[in-house]
Amino acid sequence: MDLAYLRAHPQHLPTFLTHQRIRETPVGGGDVCVASRLTLDDGASLFTKTWPSGTAPEHFFTTEAAGLQWLRQAATVPIPEVFVALPEMLALEWIDPGPASPAAAERFGRELAGLHRAGAESFGAGWPGFIGPLTQDNTPSGGPWGPWFAERRLRPYLKISADSGALPAADVAAVEQVILRIEEYGGEEPPARIHGDLWPGNVLWGADGRAWLVDPAAHGGHRETDLAQLGLFGGAPHLETILQAYAEEWPPTDGWRDRVPVHQLHLLLVHTAAFGGAYRSAVRAAADAALRK
Repeated sequence: MDLAYLRAHPQHLPTFLTHQRIRETPVGGGDVCVASRLTLDDGASLFTKTWPSGTAPEHFFTTEAAGLQWLRQAATVPIPEVFVALPEMLALEWIDPGPASPAAAERFGRELAGLHRAGAESFGAGWPGFIGPLTQDNTPSGGPWGPWFAERRLRPYLKISADSGALPAADVAAVEQVILRIEEYGGEEPPARIHGDLWPGNVLWGADGRAWLVDPAAHGGHRETDLAQLGLFGGAPHLETILQAYAEEWPPTDGWRDRVPVHQLHLLLVHTAAFGGAYRSAVRAAADAALRK
């Protein structure tokens, strides 16, 4: 199997793998999927993702493919090409890793502004939503942003976290206060075309000197959500360079840094919902910071 054959017959890839007709090398793939590097007969490499056991949730891989293709349409930040999107597997263009240089960070900031400026028809998306292993309500909405974000991006994961015991009552109450005050946190902008899960691990610094975006939960949302998520879990390399270049291309609305904790709450609640109480303190700190504004 070479790349030309794969483009014409993507549905055959699982069969070739089952019969060990393609060289497969395990690679790190994150907390959710099993990842491999495939080497085809023409020397081309692919990055593949499969569900670790049993059957993947319905639409899981086709949703990611739809998001990647939608982000690629903006022709700004580089996004890996999708070669295979099947219920059991996703196969993407392989990106050779490289250093996270200041020059790459500056270019990324400008390109991210371009991606956001490409816009979206509505909040949400025209495909089912997933973020990590969890579903996400992508039902299109005309907004406004605040109530949509509260009901589609905060409250569902707050409920899962509360029901599982990952967040105690006092922490739940703090997040509820943020939800009640959601219209105080801006949101007049129209929907931007956002990655939606832009923690630093989903920025792949390539050997070509560019920053590539992977593993999206792509949808129409608020551009400040992507900017805020870049600061999570230690922050992206050269974060201030990224943000300065972004601001030179398309300045965020005044006071956006004060709103960072509100936007970070979404992904932090996803983590307590999916992975438990280890992220409890981060949720509470973000909620408390938001309530001080």
